[in-house]
Amino acid sequence: MRPFVTILAIMALMLSMSVGAQEAPREAPRGGLEAEIARLLAEPPAEEGAELRGFYAARDHRPAWGERQRVAAFAEALETLESDGLDPRDYRADRLVAEHRRLQEANAGPAEQARFELATSTLLLTALRHLQRGRLDPRAVDSQWEIPVEPARLDLEAISRAVDGQRFEQAFGEARPAYAPYERLRSGLARYRNIERVGGWSPLPGAPRVLRRGDVDDAVALLRERLAVEGELEVMAAGPGAFPGGELDTPDPRRFDAPLEAAVKRFQRRHLLEADGIVGPQTRAALNVPVAVRIDQIRLNLERARWLLHGLPEAFVLVDIAGYQLSYFRPNGELWRTRIVVGHPYRRTPSLRSEITHMTVNPTWTIPPTILREDVLPQVRRDLGYLWRERLQVLSPSGAPLDPWQVDWNNPGSIMLRQAPGPQNALGQVAIRFPNDHLVYLHDTPAQGLFAREQRAFSSGCIRVQGVLEFAQLLFDDTGSNQNLGALIESGQTRNVSLARRMPVILHYWTVHPGEEGQLVFRPDIYQRDDALLRALNRPLAL
Repeated sequence: MRPFVTILAIMALMLSMSVGAQEAPREAPRGGLEAEIARLLAEPPAEEGAELRGFYAARDHRPAWGERQRVAAFAEALETLESDGLDPRDYRADRLVAEHRRLQEANAGPAEQARFELATSTLLLTALRHLQRGRLDPRAVDSQWEIPVEPARLDLEAISRAVDGQRFEQAFGEARPAYAPYERLRSGLARYRNIERVGGWSPLPGAPRVLRRGDVDDAVALLRERLAVEGELEVMAAGPGAFPGGELDTPDPRRFDAPLEAAVKRFQRRHLLEADGIVGPQTRAALNVPVAVRIDQIRLNLERARWLLHGLPEAFVLVDIAGYQLSYFRPNGELWRTRIVVGHPYRRTPSLRSEITHMTVNPTWTIPPTILREDVLPQVRRDLGYLWRERLQVLSPSGAPLDPWQVDWNNPGSIMLRQAPGPQNALGQVAIRFPNDHLVYLHDTPAQGLFAREQRAFSSGCIRVQGVLEFAQLLFDDTGSNQNLGALIESGQTRNVSLARRMPVILHYWTVHPGEEGQLVFRPDIYQRDDALLRALNRPLAL
């Protein structure tokens, strides 16, 4: 994604030529400038600068940036990139008009004009690529990133026409991901930046106790103000509230009443906290996150959206890791959603893109080596009965059964432990498989109680799915697989059943995402990925 014209070098060269220029100013004939553009475009190796050559080929090497008004319109459009969480200063928006004016006043020759041409066009194409696919290469930020990064696909003829018509913001709009979540993130960014402009919010003071309904405290009035800044305006008018003594009018803003409790619950749900309406340490910490930090969170998730939201199929499964949610975009246009459990921070669920190929019905579970070594062997060494309670069979590397009493559990060697199928199997009654190097998959679970939690990072890397039997049957139905999952389970046999058509699946990590009602939901950064991405996004662009 690195443009072949080095912008800083070009700008420095322009500046050096403007001071003490050796040749007298001369009129640059149009034909001479076009010839110079063609000559410069032919200089780089063939594998570099293909987009820039294509852009000028679409124009028959006709200059794009001769008019001051057009350059000014482009510079103004670059300022709007702030709405996408990008920094306009990275694209030299503040230098373009001044440099163009200098060239005109100096009556610069074809060489200088052509260099300015290519530099400015490179800035345009770079900005469009960044809007379409992201400013950063995700593989350079996240070593575990495995989703293929497709090159940007720019309509160079349409871009050329947009330049001639000074329709730069339209060109930017067409480059942006054409998906509702991206636009909602942009709207959220504008909203939180407006909150910052009017002063943000004040933190709640530390307190030795929690705040709950019925309390009367100065901190309650501050809580009202804090929630009102984010749109909970009704809490500023204290109303009737039900307390142990009955219905009371509560005009005192220091009293924690029913409307305030409801607003606290809404805030908690938007931050994946237990929605109990009580302001304890976790809720207070979330309330006290500065607005500038929330702005940065939205910015870096806009970048993640640019990495992902392109070329999506009509039907696919999206696993939102940090949001603990699976969304199935069905072929008929319906959306099916459910809760999921993902990997512990020390056994992270990876980001990847694959295709669901088959399901294992009534699966056995062969315990992975890491779980065997770190979790299961310590249990077996304490109590060999653990094997029988968990229905674990001891196997040799070739799969032959072994007598547990004959195994040296302090040094067991290359044994395998396999759990028999059944409702209490760790994978439940069905596992949904897709090829990947991490050997992760979607599956059922006997531990249904975990789905009631708001934060659900409890697995060893695979994804437990609430309502997985309904989901699996939908996949069978939507892919024309002609299978009855209930009958397959009832048979009690362990079987791999292929889908008639593969279903794309994407595992992705968002720490800010629009909720079902469009409001932004801020999630805990369970895998500590935000800081590295923010540092990279804030690093000045090297052009």
